[in-house]
Amino acid sequence: MFQSNLLKDKVILITGGGTGLGKSMALGFSKLGAKLVLCGRREDMLKEVSHEIKKGGGEVFYKTCDVRKMDEVEALINAAFEHFGKIDGLINNAAGNFLCPTEYLSPNGFDAVVKIVLYGSFNCTQALGKQWIERGVGGRILNMCTTYAWTGSAFVVPSVCAKAGVLAMTRSLAVEWGKYNIRLNAIAPGPFPTEQAWANLMPPGFEQKMMHKNPTQRTGKHEELVNLATYLMSDGAGYINGDCITIDGGEWLQGAGEFNGLLDLTAEDWMNMKIKAEANRKK
Repeated sequence: MFQSNLLKDKVILITGGGTGLGKSMALGFSKLGAKLVLCGRREDMLKEVSHEIKKGGGEVFYKTCDVRKMDEVEALINAAFEHFGKIDGLINNAAGNFLCPTEYLSPNGFDAVVKIVLYGSFNCTQALGKQWIERGVGGRILNMCTTYAWTGSAFVVPSVCAKAGVLAMTRSLAVEWGKYNIRLNAIAPGPFPTEQAWANLMPPGFEQKMMHKNPTQRTGKHEELVNLATYLMSDGAGYINGDCITIDGGEWLQGAGEFNGLLDLTAEDWMNMKIKAEANRKK
């Protein structure tokens, strides 16, 4: 849906770029001319994606990095600048999550998610933002968020806390750094199947129930999210700043409405309600 040179020569850093949505974005951006910097903790996955990008004629640089550690983040960014001479955009995609009743949650379990999602996003954002400000150049940052950052959700409290923090950071820095021509936005995806997410967050038999509560009655396609991310990282979205765009088929809205559960009523149920209402009006 985009011109093939839309992201030509843009250098985009993607954390967690070796798997899942990070991989899909890397491959999609590369086809539109972007040069990729990929990081993650598993070198084998980064190497595999990089090989695929190069095979398609794209340019890519990868380096293992634990985003929880600022020294590793700074080393990654310095290496990327040395390799490409610049970085135009950052996608904070690295994440961790798991299901757990909160009364059974351990301190280490809470830390593991919050430090990857919130600390990791902050570390990458601040380290790169400082470089942009010192160099007098602008950039764009896209944070992967979630709708439960504002609704909350049972059984994923560490992720809720972390993603809410990421959303607040996005909006705060959009204002604070706008004068430097640094633009921050977020995406709140609904259910997009990935190997890791489905393994950690999809109990047996739950997928069908999840699709039933989505107005579109399906999960998202990776290319749909890639298209949205592409636009937000492009020059054409230069006046969008501090926003969080939801891409979930309307799932969170269906869950939020007080009477949305009535979607389960049959035609017969509605007829009986109509008869009952008419009887009440005659009283």
